[in-house]
Amino acid sequence: MTEILPTLASAEPDAAYLDRALTVAKQAALAAAAVIAPHYRAGVAVETKADQTPVTVADREAEAAIKRTLKAAFPGHAFYGEEEGREGSGDYLWLIDPIDGTRSFVRGYPMFSTQIALMHRGELVLGVSNASEFGELAWARRGGGAFLRSGRPGDQALRVSTATEFGPEAALSFGNVKTLSRGAGWRALASLVQRCGRTRGYGDFYHYHLLARGSLDLVVESDVNILDIAALAVIVREAGGVFTDLAGGEIGLDTTSVLAGTPALHAQALALFGT
Repeated sequence: MTEILPTLASAEPDAAYLDRALTVAKQAALAAAAVIAPHYRAGVAVETKADQTPVTVADREAEAAIKRTLKAAFPGHAFYGEEEGREGSGDYLWLIDPIDGTRSFVRGYPMFSTQIALMHRGELVLGVSNASEFGELAWARRGGGAFLRSGRPGDQALRVSTATEFGPEAALSFGNVKTLSRGAGWRALASLVQRCGRTRGYGDFYHYHLLARGSLDLVVESDVNILDIAALAVIVREAGGVFTDLAGGEIGLDTTSVLAGTPALHAQALALFGT
């Protein structure tokens, strides 16, 4: 398959190019799901990587399937995968986490997903989040809106809630917060818990899907890496939300924390973490 180049080869990718890339990314996510499903149902042996995180043959085979699909359409792009690391160089970098939530996967709990995002010159421009066993596929590309396919008929356009104030109706979710618990930010999180009517800990992909569709208002995490969140950042932003690190910084390859929410609640929460 010949790669379709942007209208201007060295310019910003146009809508047609991003639409094509998004279509291929969704195909890659579905190819990964086909690899993952039999392993999930049968069970797999678990290895421990040097960073003490688990990995299985399903992770490796799914990443390989994703890269085969992407490379066939975009042979000139670079890749950064959870299992195989960096490959290639250039303006375009695909970020791939074949199974985000491997611990859930190996314990027979369907709260895991395949995350695929595309970065152009350091900017995230599209993302696909496929929770294949959970039954949700979310996607977005820059300027094109965010969408969800689940058990409902048709594809659902995503939009964050209209929440502007903390109070009884405000809903907060937090995932990995171990690092946050060791520092001053723990008090900021405690303040948010006190101000929100509902607090949950959905974790991984799910609370970002809920945020993007207006079922949650704010998400906090302090222990992530870019492969966990790149696709989800695009989806939340295209749904009208704000997605930064806990200091309000832009999401990049070195990001390790998240503050995501409706514009108003993100701004108020950021002020708490800055004090």
